Formats: sequence, C-alpha cells, structure tokens
Amino acid sequence: MALASATAGAFPLNGEQSAARPSALERGVLPARWTTDDPDCAHAPPFFVHEYNATFFVLRQSGCTHFEKPFLYLLLGASEALLVDTGAPGADVSPVVDDVLQRRAQREGRDPLPLLVVHSHGHGDHTAGDASLARRSGTTVVSPTPEAVAEFFKIPDWPRGAAQHDLGGRVVDVLPIPGHQPASIAIYDRRTGILLTGDTLYPGRLYVADAKAFADSVDRLVEFTAPRDIVHVLGAHIENTRMPFVDYAQGTRHQPNEHGLELGRAHLLELQAALRAMGGRIERRALRDFTIWPVTR
Repeated sequence: MALASATAGAFPLNGEQSAARPSALERGVLPARWTTDDPDCAHAPPFFVHEYNATFFVLRQSGCTHFEKPFLYLLLGASEALLVDTGAPGADVSPVVDDVLQRRAQREGRDPLPLLVVHSHGHGDHTAGDASLARRSGTTVVSPTPEAVAEFFKIPDWPRGAAQHDLGGRVVDVLPIPGHQPASIAIYDRRTGILLTGDTLYPGRLYVADAKAFADSVDRLVEFTAPRDIVHVLGAHIENTRMPFVDYAQGTRHQPNEHGLELGRAHLLELQAALRAMGGRIERRALRDFTIWPVTR
C-alpha cells in the first residue's frame, strides 16, 4: 500500500502558483550523451543509471537488450519513491531500483523507501518489468489502464482532471494526456521543474493513434506549463539523430550520434502549432527535433 497521499482536481493555473513555483528548484546535470562509440554488447550493462541529482535518477535501458531503449525515471521523496515505467522486454529493472534505494537507505541509516510504480502509458516497452517489481515487498504497482490510474490518483474526470501526489516533501502533478495511448499521463516534478511526457513528446517519432485526444492533451500541457517553471521536458525515447529533421530507422540498437534527451516548453508550443495547422487531421510531418506520425490502433 502506498504511504503518500494524492489529491485530485483540475490543475491549478493561478491560485497555486506558489506551490508550482518553488523559490529554489533543485538543479541537476544530464549527460552529453547516453551511448558510447563502441557497439559491442559483451560488457554493456542492461541499464545505464544517471544521477541527475541525489533524489532524481534517469535509467536508460540498453539497446543490447531491446531496440526501443526506453528511459525510466526514479524520484525519491522523504516517505516514498516513484518509478515511472518498468522497461521493455529483455532486462529486469528491479535490481537497479533495489541498488539505488538500498544505497539511499544505508546513507541515511533507515529502511529502504516504499516504492510506487506508475507508467507513462500502457505499451509493452514500458511495462515489461511490472511482474518482477510486483513481487518486491513494499511496492505498489499501478496497472497501466485509465481506470486504474484514475482510481489510484483519485482523478474523477478522466482525461480532463488532474491530481497531485505527495512522495513526502516532494509533490508531483499527474495529468492524463491520451492520444498516443489511452492511459498516457504526464508527470511534473515540482522539486526539479522537470516534466515527464512519456511517448507524447520526445526527440523521435510521436505516434498518434487518436488525433483529437492527442491535440487536446498537448493543449492541456501547454496550459498547464504556462505558469510553471519548466527546466526540462523529458520523454521516454530518443529516435532522432543530432542532424536536424533526421531520425534513426526503427529497430536501431546503437545510436552513437543521437539527439539529446532533453526538450523544452518551446517544443510543446511547436508541437501545438503544428497540430493546429493540420486542422484536426494528423499528417506525417518532420520537424527539427521530432516527427508527428499518425498510426492506426
């Protein structure tokens, strides 16, 4: 059972700016690159773990284990840890999570934090580690369905509602953003000013299954971020190269010249403008740092 509480409702735009704009955001550092020049998988770990700062970790699954190479995020509060996504088939993230939580517990002389596991959305390259994590003690895994997410976070008006969840001195905002997949959510970490967008926005191919839901979700993200400090927008993949408008082919496992992970609010505005120009009908369109890509369910 999760120890932290969640409160729900429409996301605050003006009345709670003081909560959304802390006086001093916790800063961190992202690496210049997430891959090496060497494509040899003989000694590659299943996950590359990067400490953005002492309480925010970015986990990148190796392309040696699965071509999707998803990014996972581990946030530590005072009373609970939050893991966003559990990875693709081919690797087990639970030992990596255990290591981070154990090291934190040893440093503080306390028991490891309880773990809450949620998903940016319900596709298999983000949920493959669920079964392993569900067997851990002190772990709550929220099923990647709209119904389960809405029930856990007490979001009464899916997908228009929103929730705030307290990890213990660390509040995250949870916004439904369907369009890529019905259970898609965004998570805003008030402590760092980082917005996690899953497969809705990242440097790669933005697959859109529901044009209206996707456009509405991007509008909500633009509205939500307007009064807030957005340090980075971090998605769940990198598929673009550092060359503008150019992506790697689907299935590529080694990307030595890949785009940086971090995007910004300007990219949200660019995505919104492109969607509005399409007039409700999604067309494939390559922009500098990502491509809008319609798909059928």
